[in-house]
Amino acid sequence: MSVYLRPAQSLDAGKIGEILTDGNGANPWKPHLHSGAEDIGFCAKMIDRGWVTVACQDRRVLGFIARQEDEVHSLYVAAQAQGAGIGRMLLDDAKAIRDRLELWTFQLNTGAQRFYLREGFTEVKRTDGQSNDEKLPDIRYLWTRKAKT
Repeated sequence: MSVYLRPAQSLDAGKIGEILTDGNGANPWKPHLHSGAEDIGFCAKMIDRGWVTVACQDRRVLGFIARQEDEVHSLYVAAQAQGAGIGRMLLDDAKAIRDRLELWTFQLNTGAQRFYLREGFTEVKRTDGQSNDEKLPDIRYLWTRKAKT
């Protein structure tokens, strides 16, 4: 079966929260600030705001992107589905409807940095992390649509 995208529904909050919790837990350098239940609640709020698109296969949620206009708040793919182009598919969907996208990632998240650079993002800023919840140094990335020639 092929992977397809759709807007997230309120019933997706549990699976999206699980993907978020698992993704954060896979990084030993990242502090655990929220419980799984809190992650589900956070995801439910993003869904209610209309920010979330999910990637599915056989009605199973494999990943999601949470975007508010140009700002990408979250992009996560379930561990068993990573490397299959799902993150790229979610990002390409956002690129198709926006002329620019911006996001933050942690300086320790080198895999995400490689992914965003490969997908055409450029680094625009680094911080010491004092303004994020985790207090970890981070990087601001920007993608802009190239003008048609």
